[in-house]
Amino acid sequence: MVDVDEEFHALRSEPDPVRRGRRATDLLATYQQRSVELARVRRAAIEEARDQLGGSYTEVARAFGLTKGRITQIRSTAPPAHRAFFGVGPLDIALPGRRLLDREDVVIATEDDATGVHLTEETERLAFTVDRRIIDPQQEWEPAHDAVVVCGPASAHVGNMLMQRDPLLTMSLGDGARWGIVARETGERFLSPLDDEEPRRADVAYLARHAMPSGAVVVHIAGVHALGSIGAAHYLTEHVADLWAEFGDGSFSMVVSGEFDGLTPTALKVLTSPRRWP
Repeated sequence: MVDVDEEFHALRSEPDPVRRGRRATDLLATYQQRSVELARVRRAAIEEARDQLGGSYTEVARAFGLTKGRITQIRSTAPPAHRAFFGVGPLDIALPGRRLLDREDVVIATEDDATGVHLTEETERLAFTVDRRIIDPQQEWEPAHDAVVVCGPASAHVGNMLMQRDPLLTMSLGDGARWGIVARETGERFLSPLDDEEPRRADVAYLARHAMPSGAVVVHIAGVHALGSIGAAHYLTEHVADLWAEFGDGSFSMVVSGEFDGLTPTALKVLTSPRRWP
């Protein structure tokens, strides 16, 4: 808190109006996200206290020094406990850019764009301030704070860096130059049906949650093809409450598969159950 106060007072005395304005914008986003997190923490505390106090919200209100009506309002308006799965925020949604020989700018695949749209919509529902980023494959970008990174190890440095942290799963090339997700302990490989001799509209994807040493949270999604990332994103947002209930603030990884109609998942399946990292 001392550091926050020092930064606040330093900002007010910053003589350069451009630096003062830009930093004020950044701090507003940070403070707003912390306020949302405090609301989430208070709502979770209310539910926990209710269990300790015999299931009575009247007793909770008395213990918290609030009216029962205010307790009801908090429970109906504050974010759910599983918001913390993604950290505190602000949140980066980072998608892999691709460089084409005839273009100077970085482009993004349609599938990755669809993944980004879905993740942005769903995390904004959890009251996150979201900044969408395109990862330049020629740069060694790494998340500076909470983020969802959609990127395989061959697409950019950050994808490889994150996957190297996983003690259970990885991605590699195998026979026939086919990429697959590999269980480190058993060598079992999960391949994409898109690469079969008779391909079908299906793919597999890696999904992990990193509790970083810095305290930030980085969720990592990597489809064998970009289509698989859509499936992993949908699986995540449909099951985030269950994943938070099981793993809390821990790190884990898993493999999911999806069947698709165009870019829309029609069936999602868990290929390896989520496992907590040792």
